[in-house]
Amino acid sequence: MLLSKELPQIGITCRCINEKEFDSLGLAGYNDGKNVCTFLAAAKYAAGLSSGISMIITSEKVFDELSNAGGLGDAYGICIVDNPRLTYFLLHNALCSSKEYCRPEFPTKIAESAKISPLAYIAPTNVVIGENTVIEEFVSVKENTVIGDDCVIRTGTKIGGPGFEIKNDGTKTITVTHIGGVRIGNNVEIQQNSNVDKAIYPWDDTVIEDHVRINTLVQIAHGDKIGRFTEIVAHASIQGRVVIGENVWIGPGCVIRNGISIGDNARVNMGAVVTLSVPAGEAVSGNFARSHALLIDEMKSYK
Repeated sequence: MLLSKELPQIGITCRCINEKEFDSLGLAGYNDGKNVCTFLAAAKYAAGLSSGISMIITSEKVFDELSNAGGLGDAYGICIVDNPRLTYFLLHNALCSSKEYCRPEFPTKIAESAKISPLAYIAPTNVVIGENTVIEEFVSVKENTVIGDDCVIRTGTKIGGPGFEIKNDGTKTITVTHIGGVRIGNNVEIQQNSNVDKAIYPWDDTVIEDHVRINTLVQIAHGDKIGRFTEIVAHASIQGRVVIGENVWIGPGCVIRNGISIGDNARVNMGAVVTLSVPAGEAVSGNFARSHALLIDEMKSYK
């Protein structure tokens, strides 16, 4: 695909320099590494460009700043537009109507040993449900969802719906289309009325690995990756693209901001508001969350 052909079709004027073809969209540091088109809304983000990026959508101002700092070399093609972020997501939404951009369609596959309530909704395409898995009443399983063997999905849980990603430029607001997937491993249990969003991009999945337990009224946002044996307690809210390691405990009522990581064997205690990545083995508490031991020392110092 070429931006000089795709953007005029959605009414966006652009100027391309050293234009290259792209196969997928992705963020500067979060993509599939295959001829990626991304955007830079500010020059400072250029340091986070990962390998595999071929085209960068940016503004004249950012392009000039980067050129004055030595430029980006010949490795990237550049596309100059007025609003790089909004242009990028408008392009994504437009491409979502293309079969070439989306995942291939196939009939839903449900193992004979799976137990599906007649009151559940299972999308007729692009769903796989494994052996001995139980889907209770009023569960909704949308397209691009894979659920492994020996899982239990309790009443009212929604899997594979679109997440909440909104963009605006002060004159218009768009809802970003989600066409990625959800992949749930084996022996996973999700309790009542929880929600697992699908990822935004066709190459990406929200992932829940084997032996994870998720309690009631938990929000798992788009692109999250949750490691084996992790437990997530009721009312936790985990925002997009969070990476949670193995054997992690997320306490009741926790809020975890987007794009951070929680290391293996970490513990996020009750009600914590986590805005920074948590190292492996660390326990954090409080709002904003910090080392649990540090919080206790702070509390002891109060007079």
